[in-house]
Amino acid sequence: MDVARERGWVERPDCRLYYERTGSGPALVFAHGLGGNHLSWWQQVPALSAHYTCVTYSHRGFAPSTAPESGPEVAAFGGDLAALIAHLGLRDVVVIGQSMGGWSALEYAFTQPPELRALVLSATSGAIDPAGLTGAGATAFAAWRAVSEAALAEGQARGEHPAAGARMAAEQPALHFLYRAMDELSTLDKVQMRHRLFGSRVRPVSDLAAVGVPALWVTGEKDIVFPSPVAPFLARAMPRGEHVEIPAVGHSGYFEDASAFNAALAGFLRRL
Repeated sequence: MDVARERGWVERPDCRLYYERTGSGPALVFAHGLGGNHLSWWQQVPALSAHYTCVTYSHRGFAPSTAPESGPEVAAFGGDLAALIAHLGLRDVVVIGQSMGGWSALEYAFTQPPELRALVLSATSGAIDPAGLTGAGATAFAAWRAVSEAALAEGQARGEHPAAGARMAAEQPALHFLYRAMDELSTLDKVQMRHRLFGSRVRPVSDLAAVGVPALWVTGEKDIVFPSPVAPFLARAMPRGEHVEIPAVGHSGYFEDASAFNAALAGFLRRL
C-alpha cells in the first residue's frame, strides 16, 4: 500500500535541514546517531508509516543537511528539532532519539514544549552525564566501563564499527557494510564531533525529573558505546520513565534487530 511521502527543507539561521515525512496519523520524529542520517530509519518507517506520520531528518552537518563553516554545534540540536516540528505543524509528537539524537530529543524535552507527547531514548542519555549516578548506578557504570574499553579496542583491531558491534559484523556482514557506508556519507570530522558531544555532557541526572512525559529507554545488552546497565537507574529518575533491553544486540539495536526494536516501540506507543 502506497503512503503519502514528502521531502523538504527547514531553513535555519546558519544552515538547512533536510527532512522526509512519510505516512499519516500521530507524529513520530526520528533523530539519528553520529553514524547515520535520515536514512538510518529505513527499517522503522515502512513498519510504522501505515499508522503514523514518520518524520526523519538529517542533523546539521549530516548529508544532505548543511552546516555553518565552524561545523555543527551540539547546542543547536534542540532548537533545530523544535524548528522542524514547528515547520511541519506537528502536535502530540513522539520523539525517538538514537545515540547522538538523544542530545536533540532531551534538549527539546527540557524546554517542556506543549507539542511533546512522549520520548524514546535509544542507547543514549544525551547531555545527562551517567557518571553522576551514585550507589548501585555508579557501580553498574564502573563495571560496564571496565569491560567496554577493552571491547572497543578489540573491535577496532578487527575493523568493526563500534556502533554496529561484534555480533552484527560477524553474523550480518551485509548489514555491517551498509551501516559503515551510511556513516561515510557524512564528511564531518567524527572524532571532533564526538568530542563536542561528550564535552557537552554536563547535565546532572536530577535534570531528568523535569521531563514529565512518558519516556521509554531502549538499550542493547552488548552495547560498548553507551552504558546500558545504567538505563534502568536513569529511567527511574524520570516521573514516567521505563526501560526495555534488547538481548544480544550492540549500540544500534534499531538497525541490528529491527523487529525487536519496532516491537518495543509499537508496544510503548499503544500504551500512550
